Amino acid sequence: MFLGCRKQDTAEKEVVLKLAHSLDITHPVHKAMVYMAEKASEKSSGRMEIQIFPSEQLGTEKENIEALQLGYLAMTKISTAVMEGFVPRMKVFGIPYLFRDSEHYWKVLKGPIGKDLLAAGKSKGLRGLCFYDAGSRSFYAKKEINTPEDLKGMKIRVMNSVMSMKMVEAMGGSPTPIPWGELYTALEQGVVDAAENNPPSFRTSRHYEVCKYYTLDEHTRLPDILIISVRVWDNLKPEFQRILQEAVDESVEYQRKIWAEAEEADLKTVQDAGIKLISPDKNLFKESVVSVWKEFEGTEIGGIIKQIQEVK
Repeated sequence: MFLGCRKQDTAEKEVVLKLAHSLDITHPVHKAMVYMAEKASEKSSGRMEIQIFPSEQLGTEKENIEALQLGYLAMTKISTAVMEGFVPRMKVFGIPYLFRDSEHYWKVLKGPIGKDLLAAGKSKGLRGLCFYDAGSRSFYAKKEINTPEDLKGMKIRVMNSVMSMKMVEAMGGSPTPIPWGELYTALEQGVVDAAENNPPSFRTSRHYEVCKYYTLDEHTRLPDILIISVRVWDNLKPEFQRILQEAVDESVEYQRKIWAEAEEADLKTVQDAGIKLISPDKNLFKESVVSVWKEFEGTEIGGIIKQIQEVK
């Protein structure tokens, strides 16, 4: 199985898979996928190769998902926020302040709820392989944000996600979806006033060159998800399915370790570059999004929220 590879490049390969994503090569999630590709090659004695195309080389997150559905692309890494447009149950990750802490978060992702959500996209041609840690998302801007009141009148860049837009609206801001690759220019030119993301993404994107204030309100924990085209997966021999899943699982543990290291290092890097880190009263932000929680009472998403809250 060769997806878009020249014959001479694949003479000794039985399987060559293309994996595309939007992140910079210094990002810990990219490094985890490189680790996964190395493990797959090692476990298959070089018979399986995963070629990685970072930085939106093959398209935006939405375009990559569509390519997976058509079988033109084998794998991609996307945010669960983008995935919600294809698998509505993923909206649950967009509920602000859903997880109590990191331990609760990983118990959910590695337990029955997480497994069910990975499998939820099969009918859309998308098979989840794993979740990667993407930390907590917080606001960064050209001015200080200390309370939700400060967001009023501000254009906040969000992902192409209904839940992200609902959250920012509830807090009083004006949500503005912009592709990740266009955000630096949008911030620089004033198309938007602020954005929100985790520390490694804030640092690797160099958005701290434009936005000098980072408010650690930690409103959501949106995991990244590694997905493979169902068409491609079903065409893999069972041996290669096993090798790929084992490599993926090992990369998750590796990624958790380097993510924690990256968060600490990247916060120090941006602070050393002159960024003011703000630790707000999170209760004010939690109170501002009560309406988002209430909207899903009595719905399927509401049921998943309850299940997540019951995980101890």
